[in-house]
Amino acid sequence: MKQYVVDAFSEKVFGGNPAAICVMDAWLPEETMMSITVENNLSETAFTVKEGDKYKLRWFTPGGEIDLCGHATLASAYVIMNYVEADLKTVTFSTMSGDLIVNKKGDLYELDFPAYDLKPVEITDAMVDAMGARPTEAYMGRDLLCLFDDEKTVRELKPDMDKLKAIDGLLLHVTAAGKDVDCVSRSFAPKLNIIEDPVCGSGHCHIAPYWINKLDKDSIVAYQASRRGGTLYCTMDGDRVKLSGKAALYSVADINIG
Repeated sequence: MKQYVVDAFSEKVFGGNPAAICVMDAWLPEETMMSITVENNLSETAFTVKEGDKYKLRWFTPGGEIDLCGHATLASAYVIMNYVEADLKTVTFSTMSGDLIVNKKGDLYELDFPAYDLKPVEITDAMVDAMGARPTEAYMGRDLLCLFDDEKTVRELKPDMDKLKAIDGLLLHVTAAGKDVDCVSRSFAPKLNIIEDPVCGSGHCHIAPYWINKLDKDSIVAYQASRRGGTLYCTMDGDRVKLSGKAALYSVADINIG
């Protein structure tokens, strides 16, 4: 079985967020897919099988299967459109979060994702203690979103991973207005055995709606300020978020599991 590793939300390798993509003829046992994921030790390994005119897509982290992942969806579309069905300009994925459509527009891959409904939550001492800094606002969707006044605080934040596990929300996203882009953010996922997600697409289903509303803009440029870094071009369309980014192929390998 072939496996592709793609750096998503990056125009070159060693940037963005790497995802391993397995395009299969039939589904493997779930325990085998989980073993491959743990062996890869990336933030995401995606498995996809063509079913009719759609591709069924599942995302696995080293901590288990999750319901939505942006960068691995972009990487899956990149692999299919370039190495499996090179004539395609649109791919529809059937997922736990419903049908997700990816459109190829030049060198950008545009994801159409559901936006999370953000509800204001109280800033607790436990949050402050876990993050090592006090946010100005906090919201809960699937994940916890915390706002800071200063981009420098976001870039230099060193949260305590063990303490983050005790805080509500699947992931933690921290964000501030950016100097050179509309917003800067970082994402942490110790509950999924991921210390920091290099570029989090599903996280921007929280981050982008907040900033588009806050800045009263139709679209924003967002930068994920991890060590690898990555750029996302974000637009709201009703209750959907359109996230666009580039991708670069890092490797193609044969997996031997027989």
